[in-house]
Amino acid sequence: MEDMTREKHESLKFYNYLCQKIGSEEVVKIRRLALVIHDIGQSNNTITSGSKGEGLDLKGSDLDVMFIDPYIKVYELETEVCVFDSHRLSFIMNTDETQSSFTQLYLLTHYQNHELTFGNFGGLLNLLEMNHLRYVLSSEQYKQLCMSHRFASYLPKKVHGPCISCDNDKYDYAWCLKCDAWICQAKPWIRRPRTAWPSPELILKIISCGVLFVPIGCKGSINENIEWRISFSVSEKNLIFSFSHTQLLCYAMLKILLKEVLDKHEDLKGLLCSYFIKTLMFWISEETNPNLWRPDNIIPCFMACLKRLIYCVRYSILSHYFIPENNLFLLRFNTDNKEKIITLLTSLYRQGINCFASSETLQDFRIQSNESTESLISRNSRLLQQIIPIFHTIRMIFEPDQVLRLLYTFLHSSRTGTSRVLFALQISEVYMVVADKNQYPNSPGNKHRYVSYKNELNNLVIGLNADAISGLLKLASFFYVHKSYEASLNMISYTLQKCTDEKIDISCFIYEKTFNPIQKHVLNLMKKEKLSAIMKSLIIKSCRFQKDSSIIPQELQLDVSERYTFFHPLPFAHFLSFLCYYHLHDISSCRQSLQRLQQAQKTSIIFIPNCLNTVIMCGIAHQLMGDTYSARTAFQEAARHDENHFSTASLRLTSLI
Repeated sequence: MEDMTREKHESLKFYNYLCQKIGSEEVVKIRRLALVIHDIGQSNNTITSGSKGEGLDLKGSDLDVMFIDPYIKVYELETEVCVFDSHRLSFIMNTDETQSSFTQLYLLTHYQNHELTFGNFGGLLNLLEMNHLRYVLSSEQYKQLCMSHRFASYLPKKVHGPCISCDNDKYDYAWCLKCDAWICQAKPWIRRPRTAWPSPELILKIISCGVLFVPIGCKGSINENIEWRISFSVSEKNLIFSFSHTQLLCYAMLKILLKEVLDKHEDLKGLLCSYFIKTLMFWISEETNPNLWRPDNIIPCFMACLKRLIYCVRYSILSHYFIPENNLFLLRFNTDNKEKIITLLTSLYRQGINCFASSETLQDFRIQSNESTESLISRNSRLLQQIIPIFHTIRMIFEPDQVLRLLYTFLHSSRTGTSRVLFALQISEVYMVVADKNQYPNSPGNKHRYVSYKNELNNLVIGLNADAISGLLKLASFFYVHKSYEASLNMISYTLQKCTDEKIDISCFIYEKTFNPIQKHVLNLMKKEKLSAIMKSLIIKSCRFQKDSSIIPQELQLDVSERYTFFHPLPFAHFLSFLCYYHLHDISSCRQSLQRLQQAQKTSIIFIPNCLNTVIMCGIAHQLMGDTYSARTAFQEAARHDENHFSTASLRLTSLI
């Protein structure tokens, strides 16, 4: 009995430690909700998947985003096609010549009997190949089309499996096709014997999701370039969401063990992947009594998962969760690497939780678990430290027409306090984007200008709730564009008063991952405040302006002529102040603002894109003051650090010659 009590105590300590390092239930819920709301706010049918979409934010994890192609629909059988959609092409699955979990996609016979012009689908015509006297959709050509036309030319990109990766492998994008029905190959999954997980309600929900198809064929197949992999990503996400927190932490630990311990061995790197870990967890969860997944039993649960992984590798068997005929470990290992990985996994198993001693994420367990982490860091500090990276990640482009969708979902589906807070933050963010869009760009007349002015002003006021600073500065920029220089200066002065030491810069936080003593103290004083109040009063975001923004100073229009861009709040405030004084012919105040801008430039991190814009703003200010030499020096410095040509530095240099 004493041994059992000691084991439970050890498990509880480890569980609490994991909540600090990986995320508590509350943190995971916020991460998930933030990304789900972000997906709702996209103009495309967007699904955030992968570790971050599941609520985890582990070291080295990228953001996986799936876009469902609106122009193509897949059916299992031709008889399922009741109506011919003039806006979408229909394809039929053909699995006669493919391995399980793969399919070919044949063009619907209806189209075969017509001249292949397709109207709006002309671009898709080049993706078809002839196979057995029928047109089949090429996965390889489809992926190339996505790469060439669906990414801005300035983004570095490469093919990574079925995905297109960019931005230093931080993001994986996959365009996929959808079948709304649950396919035959996976129907045995619905009624196979299981304990209590997944529940009948969850099974029904998963069936309603249908399946996806991603553009990659079975490796080594003679028809690899025209095959598509059947993807259950949405279903898998729902299954992960149903995990208890203990299950999720065991899943995270296996991923950490894989990435931070096993993959350090170069000859084993890539042999096991996250998808295998996920599949393993599904099988174990289905066969296990849900009551075993408790915080005071987390160590035995994890060890059982690790033992099952060793078994799967030893016997080269890991069945696909939805289509068990597909053995994911078939021909995966050779004699040498199989023996080595079994030896390594067995050694780790014998060490118990000490197997994480060489892990970067969990190596300090023995030290921190003996300390009172609650006394070292307040709940708010820990909460923000773990969720800020997600809020930084999701600051992507929103389309104005998605505001109504967000509002509708907020009003009809938001039932918890946390979801209402996150919806409010996201809606405020979107309204700031909407404010960038001139609703009447070519409309003459005072009435249209007045309506546009009022709409932009109203949107910006709603956007003030997104954070502590950037909304105020965009409002100041709005007044500047409308030549209300005094109003703009008053807004800038008020904003600068709020730029105090306790503010948390979200753009730099991803590099620092910690808070200074003042920030910790203020967060501790605000321990009874709601998340929305903390975000609004303490968080600083970069000022983001959309492409062809109507509220950015004319002097910076060049920077948004091709793409959206970011400006660091403090230097942007000083530059905006400089511009106001410049137009008010107050040269003395101009020089003071320029000095403050230069001081902000010296303290900026030059390799962050929005800090490159700080150097460019210095150059523009010097240029306006007639100091061409200093302007050229600033543009040259920015261009030297702008390897990917994100900024306008080179273009502005050319204009000075």
